[in-house]
Amino acid sequence: MMEEVQEVKSALSVHGHNIKVTEVLKDGDALTFLIVSQKLSGTGEYHVDRTCDDFEWLQQHLFSQEDVPGIQGIIFPPLPAKAQVNASAKVMKQLGFLGLGEWQPYCKALETFLRQVASHGILNKNKAVEIFLTSSDPPGRQRAKKNIFNRLSQAVEEMRKEGHKDVDEFFQTERDHNLALTGYTKSAAERFLDVVLTEQKIAVACGHFSAALHLCVEAGEDPDKQAFSRICVKLSEVFDSMKKNMMSMAENNMNTLGLGLDLESRYQEAEKEMLFRRTCKLVELETARKNAEKAKPVKKAAMEEVKKAAETEFDHICGVAKQEIARFEGARVEMLQQAMVQWCEKQLLTAKESADQFNQHLQAFRGMA
Repeated sequence: MMEEVQEVKSALSVHGHNIKVTEVLKDGDALTFLIVSQKLSGTGEYHVDRTCDDFEWLQQHLFSQEDVPGIQGIIFPPLPAKAQVNASAKVMKQLGFLGLGEWQPYCKALETFLRQVASHGILNKNKAVEIFLTSSDPPGRQRAKKNIFNRLSQAVEEMRKEGHKDVDEFFQTERDHNLALTGYTKSAAERFLDVVLTEQKIAVACGHFSAALHLCVEAGEDPDKQAFSRICVKLSEVFDSMKKNMMSMAENNMNTLGLGLDLESRYQEAEKEMLFRRTCKLVELETARKNAEKAKPVKKAAMEEVKKAAETEFDHICGVAKQEIARFEGARVEMLQQAMVQWCEKQLLTAKESADQFNQHLQAFRGMA
């Protein structure tokens, strides 16, 4: 077990954009992910295995950097919900696309998370990132420290601050847009997931019907029975092709636009959390200013110091938040564009292959006439 990690500046010794989650191993109800990172020195690779608890350990250390100026203005890369073998219907619904396909989409989501953390100018300086990617030992299982997110999740009464009027038009507009987009992207991801699940069901039904048609094949010398049997066999082949076509469509949808919508939805939630943290700090600042104005002479100096500290912290948060929003807007457009282009390319390729197969089946039926 590793020692307690101290959050200090540390340059990564790996290429952040080349991190790969290459495989997932099942051991009972536990999942272990194999991670490969290329060394900056060019002398080889780091191969480490990490569990879902290890990923949560990394996330907690990223959250715990309260000594970093403006940390609460960061849009933290969203870590997928914890994966579970034989998960309940509730957990599978929460995972969405990431719970499909023998965990390949989940591995892709973890890979994206690690690449985004490793390429982030502030987060990649955390020593925990270097240890997570390079150490052959598993991260420590020490109890996670209290941090800004623990406190926010426990302070239910602070949810009233979510509707607090902002003093900065830029952030008020961003909050309004985020509120709308969070709902839209979540709904789009859920509905597209329904499409994929329906395609999978159709594929299964086509497979069953293809197998059932073989039950109609009869042996014998009767010409009519032989002709009927040949038709059943050919129809079985057609439905088998339909099954493969629907499976390809579902897999394409899942691995391109499906993962893109899932990441977009989780990132909108991450931005929403950042904006809420900033709003809470805004309320604290306004309270500090009021207290400084109303303070009696004996406490005036102390209240002024509290106010100045709150102003400095809030200014840092706003500065970081504006940079994060600008970076996020550019990245999300590029990511969605890439997902849609890949989706179209995959579907066109599948459609062409299916058209060729069905044309062959058509010619075979014409030959039987």
